Amino acid sequence: MAVNTLTMTALVLLYLAATLVIGYLGYRKTKSTEDYLVAGRCSHPVIIALSYGATFISTSAIIGFGGQAANLGMSLIWLTVLNIGVGILLAFVLFGKKTREIGHRLSAVTFPDLMCKIYKSPVLQYIAGFIIVISMPLYTAAILIGGARFIEPTLGIDYTTSLILFAVITAVYVVFGGLIAVMYTDAFQGTIMLIGMTVLLALTLVVVGGWTAGATALTNMADLVPTALAGQGMTGWTTMPELGSPIWFTVITTLVLGVGIGVLAQPQLVVRFMTAKDNKSLNRAILVGGPFILMMTGVAFTVGALSNVYFYQTSGKIAIDAAGGNVDAIMPLFINQAMPEIFVVIFMLTLLSAAMSTLSALYHAMGTALICDLWGRGRECALSLKAHQAGIVIMMVLSTILALLMPISIIARATVMFMGLCACAFLPAFAVGVYAKAPSTKAALWSMVTGAVVWFVWTAFVHAAEAKPLGLCQALFGKVTLLGAPWTAVDPIVIALPISLIVMVVMQVQAGKTQPAPAIA
Repeated sequence: MAVNTLTMTALVLLYLAATLVIGYLGYRKTKSTEDYLVAGRCSHPVIIALSYGATFISTSAIIGFGGQAANLGMSLIWLTVLNIGVGILLAFVLFGKKTREIGHRLSAVTFPDLMCKIYKSPVLQYIAGFIIVISMPLYTAAILIGGARFIEPTLGIDYTTSLILFAVITAVYVVFGGLIAVMYTDAFQGTIMLIGMTVLLALTLVVVGGWTAGATALTNMADLVPTALAGQGMTGWTTMPELGSPIWFTVITTLVLGVGIGVLAQPQLVVRFMTAKDNKSLNRAILVGGPFILMMTGVAFTVGALSNVYFYQTSGKIAIDAAGGNVDAIMPLFINQAMPEIFVVIFMLTLLSAAMSTLSALYHAMGTALICDLWGRGRECALSLKAHQAGIVIMMVLSTILALLMPISIIARATVMFMGLCACAFLPAFAVGVYAKAPSTKAALWSMVTGAVVWFVWTAFVHAAEAKPLGLCQALFGKVTLLGAPWTAVDPIVIALPISLIVMVVMQVQAGKTQPAPAIA
């Protein structure tokens, strides 16, 4: 650690104290179940934008994907383009406004509840709630691991204690303050993230001699691409991989499309739209959300790639070699070696903010899905704040146990898996539901189930990145994957989402020809 332990500990404790105080202010404003679940439906545009962005961006984007940019190059900048174009503009303009309007009209309080009321189908609510409760703990556990791995060396606490401490501190303000507290603390943490990433970009450009010098040096390093990566299609850190090569499929279908499209149907983000007072609030939020996402992802990918220049100039090694082959270690290593001491503190607080903002949103989404959408539907106690608080505690404990059983290298992979599953299972039914005058319940049911099943089958039996560690295909069929190249490099979202969409559209059209249009109550 570049900064002395006392200084780091004092600043981290000050940050945690500020977070809990802001969470307490949210708790004081939480007077009803609607306040707890959808922040009273009157959030300020800046709060909405920072909460949405901070929830979207986690340690996975900064550390995991920043490390991937160091390893695979600036082709990941296409993910920034999709994050802004799809995750902000398309999400807020096309989906956000309709979601807010329908959510207000139907008094929906969670994503599964919204789907249930649009399609008038409790089964849809159960299915959506089940998918959230089953899949979201994987992503939550990955975020917990990222935060705990930071706390461990920073405060000198062992890993298990760090993980439990991190989980409990975040859960405290989520349990008591609900979504108001979550969004308030998200805005605070998002501000720290914005400051940290802005300073990181400026200092990195200084380290590599400016943008022009740094980019030129990185381009001239193309002959240093590792043989293994070159054999899979990588041509350099400033150029795209060869079209159709394994690395091209990994970058485009998994990293870019998996996250770039998957963001549209993330339950914890959709709920943010329902907290807005009116459509003007969402329009104003775009003005903050767009630049925020640009700075978060654009800076991480740029700095990650340029770290190769620094490491080569100072040690004669490219980034992945300097980090001992560990992609997740590249960004922390670069920060500690290349940045001034005081910035190490700023960056660590940036990481802690990124982890806690995402984690708090996931706690809230999982807890409400368990109580409101699975266990509590039709029960009077589902309207109780204590019931929802209990649900958050249950899911927090389950996620913490899962985190203790998982390796840290799962962070980036878990992000892509969770977002991909959300897109395949939810996106077609969600899109048709908020726009169609007579959405077909049968079409939505089949689309959601088909998308989830096809995603799982492709993940477990074809996509090598997951099929190999899972070992299910090996156990059942005696081989790692059922199909060979290039299918083993094609992400499940490329297969499952189109199939889910086709099922939705075909059945929706058929329903429109045979049934009268029902009115949305």
